[in-house]
Amino acid sequence: MKKWTGERLETFVYSRDTIDHLHRYVIALNFVRNKIVLDIASGEGYGTNLLAKKAKFAYGVDISEVSINKAKLKYSQQNLQFLVGSTSRIPIDSSSVDVVISFETIEHHEQHKEMMLEIKRVLRPNGILIISTPDKLYYSDRRNFENNFHVKELYKREFVELLFKYFKNLQLLTQQFVNGNSIILDDKNKNRISLYTGEYLKIEQKEFEPLYMIAIVSDDVFKNQNDSIFDGNEITNKGLEMQNSIIYNSKSYKLGHFILKPFKYLKKKLNR
Repeated sequence: MKKWTGERLETFVYSRDTIDHLHRYVIALNFVRNKIVLDIASGEGYGTNLLAKKAKFAYGVDISEVSINKAKLKYSQQNLQFLVGSTSRIPIDSSSVDVVISFETIEHHEQHKEMMLEIKRVLRPNGILIISTPDKLYYSDRRNFENNFHVKELYKREFVELLFKYFKNLQLLTQQFVNGNSIILDDKNKNRISLYTGEYLKIEQKEFEPLYMIAIVSDDVFKNQNDSIFDGNEITNKGLEMQNSIIYNSKSYKLGHFILKPFKYLKKKLNR
């Protein structure tokens, strides 16, 4: 059984991380039709492969040669290419890309200025960047949580200020996981929707605590994204199926089943 390290999402993982990541790619897919797209920190490549289904051409770039080799073996389309590179050294020509996607990348290093400059270099004039990162306030501070893979997380103000140094227009979205579903809202709409929790004896309002921020930025005007929900039921069910399969195929379960089999047979006989 493969074990997930938590650093890069892989396609054997069926969890809330899967739901959150796929919802972000839904947002990206609204911008890439017939465009040349770069997915930076593409990991195993599942997201780049999804983008390539709509894009004119999609590049997946990752610093891990192992991940790139896995992606090349797993995904093959004529308009898809995987390359080894980093956020500060992207192996693509200047002004050659229409859309850059960067999900959960910037917090893994401190070279934020270098990353922005390199993205601006490869983007065509008026190209679009779609970038996500945890909100340090909710992701780390409020939960007293530390992600060992993160080097420099950003608060919302820091994230917005960084992006406005390099782009003229910005839409900020926030993402929260609620009861198996991912909810992405325009940051301006957070106070227009109410979240409640409780049971028979008590119901109370719950504060929205979006762990992630997603920014769409460009020097050109673009269509703002609507609020959206990703139904995670299919992913959750798949995860439960995999967990049950692990249990039923475990040595302890098989041993217990073998020991109890005669008693189950006797019980069945007595109940007739």
